[in-house]
Amino acid sequence: MAQSQAPLGSSKLGSYDAYFESIQMRKKLPFSLQETLVAAFASVPVSSFPEVPGGKVIEILADTSIADAVKILSDSNILAAPVRNPDAGNSMDWRDKYLGTIDYSAIILWVLENAEVAAAALTATSATAAGVGAGAVGALGAVAVGATGPLAVAGLTAAAVGAAVAGGVAADRGMGKDAPTAADKLGEDFYKVILQEEPFKSTTVKWILKSYRWAPFLPVATDSSMLSVLLLLSKYRLRNVPVIEPGQPLVKNFITQSAVVRGLEGCKGRDWFDCISKHSVSDLGLPFMSTDEVISIQSNELILEAFKRMRDYHIGGLPVVEGPNRKIVGSLSIRDIRYLLLQPKLFSNFRHLTVMDFMNSVAAPSDNTGKVTTPITCKPDSSLGTVIHTLASNSVHRIYIVGDANEVVGVITLRDVISCFIYEPPNHFDNYFGFAMQEMLSQ
Repeated sequence: MAQSQAPLGSSKLGSYDAYFESIQMRKKLPFSLQETLVAAFASVPVSSFPEVPGGKVIEILADTSIADAVKILSDSNILAAPVRNPDAGNSMDWRDKYLGTIDYSAIILWVLENAEVAAAALTATSATAAGVGAGAVGALGAVAVGATGPLAVAGLTAAAVGAAVAGGVAADRGMGKDAPTAADKLGEDFYKVILQEEPFKSTTVKWILKSYRWAPFLPVATDSSMLSVLLLLSKYRLRNVPVIEPGQPLVKNFITQSAVVRGLEGCKGRDWFDCISKHSVSDLGLPFMSTDEVISIQSNELILEAFKRMRDYHIGGLPVVEGPNRKIVGSLSIRDIRYLLLQPKLFSNFRHLTVMDFMNSVAAPSDNTGKVTTPITCKPDSSLGTVIHTLASNSVHRIYIVGDANEVVGVITLRDVISCFIYEPPNHFDNYFGFAMQEMLSQ
């Protein structure tokens, strides 16, 4: 489901099937209506779907530095972009042209995880300057001869921490004795180390893509059916689907879950939409999980733990709750992690910053940030049409179902909404993509 109690493992295709079978069993809709809708979506070509704003898909080269990638995504006001292989040459195969999709949140998660390494680098540099140690000199020497990336980072971590802990001179001069201590005091120095100093400066999008690839890069052709796209965005859990022209390996369009739900909202007034959307979410079997399966975070827990939980459980957001009954008091999205970069004061204290402190700090500067903290909720008897309108109008990816005391009893995601309108005909993807698609989805 959109949120699961256990991190994804090797049985992805089996979990996709189980999710969709559960949906079909619980939907209280006439099968004849579903058949008509599936046939209709199967006849609509992908080329009919509106293009991305501006009509051009922003791409990022695999050898782009992390700093430059963040700037491109921020300047373009987008959360993700396809990554092109600069070594592909004139290949007409999209498998050669593209390595995957880089997500802004994946970059920031990498930044957070390397914060302590950056702190160690700062400590090592200071310790070496104080005459402390051979260990730090050796690690930094690797940088001097051009060793960058994971190997150099590992060397920096071990040697720098060793120098900081063992170096009495460094300790006497007020330096942190370990990476976490130094991380607490990074502040603005963090930006210098991560974005301007080696080995972090030389870390490229290609490396991030290997470590934080949440989903396969699986494009569809413009003459494919919208049914295929809807299935990829729902059953097969893709957040976006690249579109390419037949015979042309370049990405022409990017179809996201959000764009599809906005499209469904625009169908209000049509018989087929009104017939389904008038049903309550409970009549449609929503939510598709038990209360215990909803991953949440207590308001007094650390914000870093919240983002790590999203990463570990492969989810894009979670409710902020209080007490044993999990009364909802806010919500967080993986996108909100960007505020740790936008506000240096927040980052300088991130190891001690609680979820509630983070939400209050983010909400204070601008009225436009209200959706970071304000939970979007509905009741079990809310109509699907109301849920779709709420999701689309608030530009959010999930809505939480609450009980009479505002306790969280479930969550409905964009994936769940799309799943209400379709099912997968037998052998559909075998006919369209064959074994290659199954192999990529199971990676």
